[in-house]
Amino acid sequence: MKQDEGKCKTYLIHPNTVEKVLQDIPQEELLIDLADFFKIFGDTTRIRILSALFVTEMCVCDLSEVLGVSQSAMSHQLKTLRQAGLVKYRKEGKSAVYSLKDNHVKQIIDTGIIHITEQ
Repeated sequence: MKQDEGKCKTYLIHPNTVEKVLQDIPQEELLIDLADFFKIFGDTTRIRILSALFVTEMCVCDLSEVLGVSQSAMSHQLKTLRQAGLVKYRKEGKSAVYSLKDNHVKQIIDTGIIHITEQ
């Protein structure tokens, strides 16, 4: 790739474009929060947990068995997902049964899958 490829040949600011973007782009704090939110999806184990919970709610023991990870590691990942507001749990006897907090989580994953599998 040539060094100047993809760069403007002249320095010319388009005031209307700049103003529109400055008005419409989300605030910096919101963008930082969004970046932090998407970091949660940067771990394969967490994506696998969410994918399993798309099928049905599950307890830690069942999730550990399905994913082939220790219950301790599973609990740690579930805590991260809970803190991010992606999963919730309810007590059933001595077990905690996990499920998706809402359908937005599945929509985010499905949209990502569609994007990476497009040709």
